[in-house]
Amino acid sequence: MEIREATESDVDAIRSIAQQSLSSTYTDFLGEDTIDDAIEQWYGESFTDELEADHALVLVVERDGEVVGFSQNDLIGQRYGTGRILWLHIEPDTRGDGTGVRLLIRTREKLLDEGADRIQGFVLADNEGGNEFYRNHGFEQAGQREVEIGDETFTENVYVEGEIGDEGWGAVDELEVEGETVYVSYGEAARGSRSPFYAAYEDEERAELYAWFCGHCDSLDNAMDAMGRIECNVCGNRRKATRWDASYL
Repeated sequence: MEIREATESDVDAIRSIAQQSLSSTYTDFLGEDTIDDAIEQWYGESFTDELEADHALVLVVERDGEVVGFSQNDLIGQRYGTGRILWLHIEPDTRGDGTGVRLLIRTREKLLDEGADRIQGFVLADNEGGNEFYRNHGFEQAGQREVEIGDETFTENVYVEGEIGDEGWGAVDELEVEGETVYVSYGEAARGSRSPFYAAYEDEERAELYAWFCGHCDSLDNAMDAMGRIECNVCGNRRKATRWDASYL
């Protein structure tokens, strides 16, 4: 799996994923006409210009050569110090495998790299699953705002990062990998040459590290030497020795 900045060639896939995501999640409170208006408003001809805007950031998740999700973000405020996650959409058939969490983490990291010193997330108040997603992954609701979708106005919840305690940032996801159940901590990441490696544990309490989970190919098949170098035996993703490794998040 690769998370990268979107290009003009990704526009059709982004539009399709947004349509699928909104239609599968938001139809309880958004009509089909409203969704169609929103897709045209946000991802029509002008969307290509947004990809090239200086303080906009759109990331896509690519798996096996196909784009399966994206995040739409920008930087605002004095010195562009506030990074905003405006939308995070995952293809409905891909949900539940940790893709959304990894996209959230990489989006946060990229916004910080771009100069943000605080991160905000936005989700419609009526989207129970979206609100739970932010609450479960280190964010706290800080307020509300009004947003226009088509010809209608909706309430959107504003989230900010909460205090990060000893547990670290992010969530622990239970995944079935290569026939084994492991608990992957996306808040414990090590920089890799292609994607991060994430700490994987045998139990949710994270009593003992079991393996490193390759964020590029979702494999546990890797080798680690005494210096802390890791190499994935499946895709060749590499982590340098720990003495050179800076904090990834």
